[in-house]
Amino acid sequence: QVHLVESGGGLAQPGGSLRLSCTTSGFDFGLHTMRWYRQPPGKERELVATISAAASRKTYADSVKGRFTISRINARSTMWLQMDSLQPEDTAVYFCNVQRSNIDYWGQGTQVTVSS
Repeated sequence: QVHLVESGGGLAQPGGSLRLSCTTSGFDFGLHTMRWYRQPPGKERELVATISAAASRKTYADSVKGRFTISRINARSTMWLQMDSLQPEDTAVYFCNVQRSNIDYWGQGTQVTVSS
């Protein structure tokens, strides 16, 4: 079965950095587009970044462009989100997502808090 697990969240100061990981199993990771979403407290879930199966295409929300970097290593079935120049507005639960057979799968989420 499809299984996604996020890790790497925590507390960072404004201007700091965190790296999130998404480890996966149960599907052909190297054949699927992967995405990072986030959900700030009291707000709707929003798309943060997308990476194509072969990592030839990467896209970002305008709010994180130039600060976040999405990457993957298919041989390890793992995706990352490098977050630099963090701002308080980046505070959210971050989720790994894959769509397989028209079904969306999500990890448990990892909390990112940016505060002084």
